[in-house]
Amino acid sequence: MRWDNLRLTDDEPDLPLFAGGAVARTFDTPAFHGTTFYEVRARSIINRVPAGSHVPFEHTINPYRGCGHRCSYCFARSTHRYLDLDTGLDFDTKIIVKVNAPELTRKELASPRWRGHQIAMGTNVDPYQRAEGRYRLMPGIITALTRAATPFSILTKGTLILRDLDLLREAAGHAAIGVSLSIGFLDPDVWRATESGAPHPERRLETVARLNAEGIGCGVLMAPILPYLTDSPAQLARTVSRIAAAGATHVVPIVLHLRPGAREWYLAWLAREHPRLVPRYLELYGRGAYATRAYQDRMTAQVSALARSHGLARSPRFRVPQDRPRGPEQLTLL
Repeated sequence: MRWDNLRLTDDEPDLPLFAGGAVARTFDTPAFHGTTFYEVRARSIINRVPAGSHVPFEHTINPYRGCGHRCSYCFARSTHRYLDLDTGLDFDTKIIVKVNAPELTRKELASPRWRGHQIAMGTNVDPYQRAEGRYRLMPGIITALTRAATPFSILTKGTLILRDLDLLREAAGHAAIGVSLSIGFLDPDVWRATESGAPHPERRLETVARLNAEGIGCGVLMAPILPYLTDSPAQLARTVSRIAAAGATHVVPIVLHLRPGAREWYLAWLAREHPRLVPRYLELYGRGAYATRAYQDRMTAQVSALARSHGLARSPRFRVPQDRPRGPEQLTLL
């Protein structure tokens, strides 16, 4: 197990799964059935984004690795390979919890070397996944960012973000913050099949409405649009209409992309549930992670037209680079 930036205190027990040991916990509740949480103490928490990543931020915080939302298409699945875990079931059920994330955030923000850059959260796995309800790492992280007047953004599917409304309001008084919910589609059958651990899309729409009503500007990353499953004109129209009705500040459409790890897991699911679509996906994606540019442009044009019809144009705060394949990690702040 590779843990270059993680360690445990000397009195924590070693487990065979991790070279440095970890505290493994299971909880006897339906929400966590079959899931093991590995509590570790990280050496650092603010991560520098590699140069050339084409993202609108230079730093991230990820208090968890692995995600209980169990999205079959999640592009972050490949990150579990760095821990010598598989990108399928392990990613869904073996969750790494950086239990010292709040204290590390305070410490690193207080360093003379810190220059107040924007920090993005939710760029790898969801900081408001179900585990956050038990571990409560985000309140300490947000408080530390607020006291350091550090701008930050949060991308989540988790309705649990409403728990921290007061903290977000306070943070907005000290620095620029941005919040977006990920809602790619509304079809309940597709939701159950591909996002079984995530809150229902209707609950996410309610969360968007509540955040905006409480003065926290919240947009929607309409991601992913699933080819041949959630991309019909009627489906797109309904989704954009409901996003607008929820008062979203902006909508950014993103077509499914299938990186290694996610590609194998998602296509295996597709072969079981929709075998007739497999040849169409192989044609659309070829050997790469991204759908053809023609398909992406068509989806973007349709969603943009629908957004304008509802008075909800794509946010002027965002653009997607035209010289690289599109992905949620490539949104660029203007």
